[in-house]
Amino acid sequence: MASTKPGERKLQILQTLAAMLENPKGEKITTAALAARVSVSEAALYRHFASKAQMFEGLIEFIETSIFGLINQISDQQEDGLMQAQSVLQMLLEFAERNPGMTRVLIGDVLVNEDERLQLRMNQLAERLEMAFRQSLRIAASQGHFIESDVQARAALLCSFVLGRWLRFAKTGFKQLPTEQAVAQIAVLLR
Repeated sequence: MASTKPGERKLQILQTLAAMLENPKGEKITTAALAARVSVSEAALYRHFASKAQMFEGLIEFIETSIFGLINQISDQQEDGLMQAQSVLQMLLEFAERNPGMTRVLIGDVLVNEDERLQLRMNQLAERLEMAFRQSLRIAASQGHFIESDVQARAALLCSFVLGRWLRFAKTGFKQLPTEQAVAQIAVLLR
């Protein structure tokens, strides 16, 4: 058996968990099933993660780092607030489309019977997304695209749009893509 470098097995466990979450039937993931897929014992899983909740936290950490890293890049590269909001919307929909298993984490359906702090963390992620939209829309308002008093409502609408698209994608067994007709719909939302 080939030895693995520190951290490699942990990453392999998280990647396998994410792949298992891509099952559109959405069966509950057990540590026994995860261990079998990784070809290790359950005890070996617990050497890398203290609990299943900690495994989900690893996935959430990956999601947060990826999404907010991309939002920061968009904000740094795009000075037009409306274009920032549009780019962030498109990126969030594409992220879900490329990562169906992560989408199930984003909408919280795989977290229902897990530690409640995981769902709270996903709620905080949604709040941070809305805050990012507010920031872009404030810039857009200062650039004359619309009035400042619309920023709060528009940011909430954009966040709801993304969450709805993610939910529909997961609930249709990943058949209705989040990016389907998104360009036209985003144009309407940002009018």
